[in-house]
Parts: sequence; structure tokens; C-alpha cells
Amino acid sequence: MRIQKSFAQEQGTLYLVPTPIGNLEDMTFRGVKTLQTVDLIASEDTRNTQKLLNHFEVKVPQKSLHEHNYNERVPELIAFLKAGKSIAQVSDAGMPSISDPGHELVVACIKEDIPVVALPGATAGMTALIASGLLPQPFYFYGFLQRKKSSQKKELEELKKQTATLIFYESPHRVKETLKNILEVCGNRDVVICRELTKLYEEYLRGSVEEVLEYLADHSLKGECCLLVSGTMEPGEEEIIFEGTLKEQVEFLISEGQSSKEAMKVVAKRHNLKKQDVYKEYHQL
Repeated sequence: MRIQKSFAQEQGTLYLVPTPIGNLEDMTFRGVKTLQTVDLIASEDTRNTQKLLNHFEVKVPQKSLHEHNYNERVPELIAFLKAGKSIAQVSDAGMPSISDPGHELVVACIKEDIPVVALPGATAGMTALIASGLLPQPFYFYGFLQRKKSSQKKELEELKKQTATLIFYESPHRVKETLKNILEVCGNRDVVICRELTKLYEEYLRGSVEEVLEYLADHSLKGECCLLVSGTMEPGEEEIIFEGTLKEQVEFLISEGQSSKEAMKVVAKRHNLKKQDVYKEYHQL
């Protein structure tokens, strides 16, 4: 068992500093002050971080720390901290260690009883979740799925029974194929794609998997995406299904207080149909 307390020590401190995910104004006062006062900044990409440092007039030197050099770099940084120097660790955007480098240095610091201080700040997953309209609690942050189709489907098979809202990071070039796999493995759930978060062209695409896929057939996406997927229902929470024609099922849900639009969406999802098909049946077109 290890207990970390905040008090003056001879060793330095590792500060985990979140950086903006798009909008520079999301940098906190404390974050800027920390970057200005540490002895070294450990950056995922020194070129990207230098743009941030220039904007806030930070003159502190950098050293790179990323997935390809952490085996050699971590011992150097630990020695630096043991000499009483402080380090701020940053990723290119958002929280260090969350689908970004950082975890290895934190573990090494804990092992050496070097204080680790995390600053609150920007993170894409939480930003997307609270504006998605999907249930915010519980949620399951997964990060990036495997790229290979068979591996991704295996991951989704393990996740499909989760009742929590699922949060994934995904490339705009792969999101369509990922949605197809979600449809095949998990069914036609409600999903939200959050694109260009905090930037000028921020966009939320909300709908069923089929509806979003239909939209993506004619529209391309740019910028990193956050993909949120509604969880499955708890055992015993299955909805009471009124048997009858599609029209009768819609009418039953309307009598239970739902709008006609909501009712048609529920019936379409229930039978894995397009909403337009239920609309035509309901209006007898």
C-alpha cells in the first residue's frame, strides 16, 4: 500500500497538465502557470507543444516522451525528478495517459515515491458525453477499437452487454466501417458522433446506427471523432412490447405518452427497420 501526501520534499514533482483539444481558450490559468514554473516539459510531440508554449509565452525547455521512446526516456526523467527538478507532462491534446503517452512515467514515479499531481482540464470523451444526449451515468470509456475487422468485432462482442454508454475515439476514415460492425454485433442502437470538438466547425450527429450510416453514405467527415453508443438495457428492464401491426404498435406507444416521431423510431429500432418504412405503414402510404 502506498500513500502520497502533499508536502515539501527533496524530490521533484511530476505534474500532469491537460492541453486544449481544439480551442486554446480552454487552457486553464493553473495549467499555464504550471508550464511556466516547472523545470522541464515532457511532450508527446515537441513541435505541436511548442505552438502552445509560444502562444502563452512559456520559455521552459522540452523533451519528447512518446510511445516509441518511453523505454529510454523514462529513466532520464526519473533521474531528473530525483535531482529535485519538476516536470510537466503533456500530450498533443487533452489528458496525458488517456489514449496518449504518459502512463509509464506515472507508474515509474509512483514506484520511486515521486509525487504525481494531476491538473483538471480538457478531455474529449467527457466533453462529448455531456452534450451527446445519451445517458451520462454510467459510462464506459474504451478509447480506440482495434483496426482489423475481426479483432474489432471480437471487442464489440465483449462490450455489447454493457448497460453503460460506450465512448470510443475513432478516425473519420474508419468511423463508417466501425458503425457497420456495431450494427452487426450490437444492433441498431442510438449513437452520437462528435466531430471537431471545441473548434469552429464542431458538429454532433445523432441518430440510430442505420440513420447515421445513411447520412455518411452521402457525407464525408473530417477531424478526429468521438463515437458514443447507447448501452443495452438491464436484465428485467426490457420494454413491454404491444403485439400487433406496425401501425398498432405506434398507436400503442402514442397512447403511453410518446410523440408519433418517438414512437415510430422505437418501433423501427425494435424490428430493425428503417424509420421511413414504419412511417409509410403508420400513414398507410
